[in-house]
Amino acid sequence: MNSNSKNVGDLQCDILCIGAGGTGLAAAVAAAEKGARVIVLEKRNSPGGNTARAQGFFSAESETQKRLKIEAPKDTLFKQAMSYSHWKINPRIIRAFIDKSTDTLKWLNKQGLEVNEVWSLFPDQAIPTMHFPVGGGEGIIKVLVNSCEKLGVRIFYNASPQKILTAGNGKVSGVQAKIEGKEVQIAARSIVIGTGGYGGNKELLKKYCPSYTEDILSPGCPNMGEGISMAVEAGADTEGLGTLMWLGPVYEGYAHGPGVWKDPVMIWVNKKGERFADETAGFNHFESVHAVLRQPGKVTFSIFDETIKKNIIERIEKGTLRFRGLSNRPNMTGKADFAEELRLETEKGKVKIADSWDAIAKWMGAESRVLKATIDEYNSYCDKGRDDVFLKDPKFLYPLRSPPFYAMRCRPIFLASLGGIKINHHMEVLDHAGNTIPGLYAGGNDTGGWEPENCYNAFLSSHAMGFAINSGRIAGENAAQYVSQP
Repeated sequence: MNSNSKNVGDLQCDILCIGAGGTGLAAAVAAAEKGARVIVLEKRNSPGGNTARAQGFFSAESETQKRLKIEAPKDTLFKQAMSYSHWKINPRIIRAFIDKSTDTLKWLNKQGLEVNEVWSLFPDQAIPTMHFPVGGGEGIIKVLVNSCEKLGVRIFYNASPQKILTAGNGKVSGVQAKIEGKEVQIAARSIVIGTGGYGGNKELLKKYCPSYTEDILSPGCPNMGEGISMAVEAGADTEGLGTLMWLGPVYEGYAHGPGVWKDPVMIWVNKKGERFADETAGFNHFESVHAVLRQPGKVTFSIFDETIKKNIIERIEKGTLRFRGLSNRPNMTGKADFAEELRLETEKGKVKIADSWDAIAKWMGAESRVLKATIDEYNSYCDKGRDDVFLKDPKFLYPLRSPPFYAMRCRPIFLASLGGIKINHHMEVLDHAGNTIPGLYAGGNDTGGWEPENCYNAFLSSHAMGFAINSGRIAGENAAQYVSQP
């Protein structure tokens, strides 16, 4: 049931969900299925948040994986998550999330979500976990909104909560909010926070994220962190602040889709003209970005020659160029005027095409002798079939000798913040003494304890969206149980 300010009246509910993204909507549906009266507040004029912009959804031991003969044991994925994080995350949260994921996908299927494919993110991913629903993240949002309507959940758009209200006994009692500019108080016995982090709040990013600078862009939803701020004001402790979902290198402009600049036949150099990584690291761009963040100005260049350009065009047209690092995703096909795209990008100052490395170096701001030395060394590795420094797979060693030469300027980006409110495995919000704040729950990117510091674990690919939905569902179910108690 979509609502607006004309029928606000005196609002009361059992459970109030803040945010109509994956976390808030999953919580709302889960709670309403248990018989709770639910209201959702969304500050924008439509639902979705970062979930609507995402593609894949994490699940373990799913029916789709079984049908595709993919073994994805929950226990193995749990151990992998803890090993990758060096046990710096909360194991009970991870256990609850992974264990819930199998049933949550069935739950979404029953609501009308169709999932036919499971893809790996990069070639050496041992267990593919990235489920692609029909319609992507928007498809998930659509089925959750439809379920909300069927269950009588009231969703208010253009609604901004201002403060969490508590009773004298410390239990939450509702929120103070603005709905289309009108001040209202909404009585609620339980609250679920799912506002998606603070990826659009430059002040918080500067405060908590040392690697962040204002010239680093984010294609994610520009969330401002209101949910985290309200929870802290209500007495919540924090965990994981400063963790971002980085990826890169990412080309500054556009040149035939999302992956040409990190094709492994390229070589990557920094502003000094020095090579800094095995370029096949770009298959997992959530890890290779950390090599980019180390470089001067966090700026890098993907460089190649005419022979490599022709090779790329040929593979684009055959559909064999890996895009986004998805190793078994259907590839783009069709005639590719990559040469024309590069020419147009030079007019924007994002690509340089030249017949000499001197001109390329000057455009990059590097010393010509340094760039030439880098190219000469790399070409020698190609000639003998061994990268002596970074041990790049020899099948991707292509010498750069055929002018014109090309350089594409790249930077890191981040998709979202990952961390904030401290929770337990029931998605209950914890105070500074480690005690629960009665009736207050949170999930998704607003929360910490489930992602390692500064490095998204792509071996559990799509787990950010998966955690948003699963944590929301867990929070909604537990909130419903809480309000059912006398």
